[in-house]
Amino acid sequence: GLFWLQPGENSFGSSSNNKLQFQHTDMPAVLGSFVWKNQLIYWKPTQGVEMKDSEGNTFLEGLIFNIDSSKGTTLKWGQFVFTIIKREDKIGIRFRDLQSPTLLGFKGIPRYPANPAWKLIATMEPSYGKKIAITNVLGQTTMQPSPGKLVFTIKGKTYKLDAIDEGGTELFILFGDATSGLETYPAGRFMYVPKPDANQQTVLDFNKAFNPPCAFTDFATCPLPHRQNILDLEIKAGEKTIHGNSSGIKH
Repeated sequence: GLFWLQPGENSFGSSSNNKLQFQHTDMPAVLGSFVWKNQLIYWKPTQGVEMKDSEGNTFLEGLIFNIDSSKGTTLKWGQFVFTIIKREDKIGIRFRDLQSPTLLGFKGIPRYPANPAWKLIATMEPSYGKKIAITNVLGQTTMQPSPGKLVFTIKGKTYKLDAIDEGGTELFILFGDATSGLETYPAGRFMYVPKPDANQQTVLDFNKAFNPPCAFTDFATCPLPHRQNILDLEIKAGEKTIHGNSSGIKH
């Protein structure tokens, strides 16, 4: 689940009287409340409720998220896990059931056979200080730093992909192609590539293309590839779509 908080007290439990409701036989009527006060989120439990943090330590109550720094504590109660997320001006509870039938019945991700032909040399066409607009499934648009375009050639035709720099040693690529909505996830796929060397070259290995979280659940908040990165090319490499699961394309 994904539950958006409002300033003040947000009660959570199976009862319809809660602001945030999750009906489940193992969920008490009121588990407790997530309290949004100024730039801080606190957990306030119902008497007798003991949460655990990500390290398995008992967490009774207190601060669990700082909006300014986006740093927080993941909480667990029984089979349920609660994580605070920030999406621009929205603060939410990402809620997981570790005993969900969907999770327990997961059969793996279908994918194309690995093919060396889809491991390509790309050259960075730099654009210093550039930012590109990326929109997520919530309709929120943010400007992301892009060091340039990765230029590659396949079957005699040249293509370009805008890269996003999230820090670290790799670049992030969001892309769609002619298989999107047919054999691969409709809203596109993700890929990470090494940052270019001194000659502005790197390797695009489409065998490592993978589905975004939205391919698995309607409660994810994935970014979407912008128009420049939707290629008129069938990239038959990497992960295929997950049949039988919810399709995030409706977002």
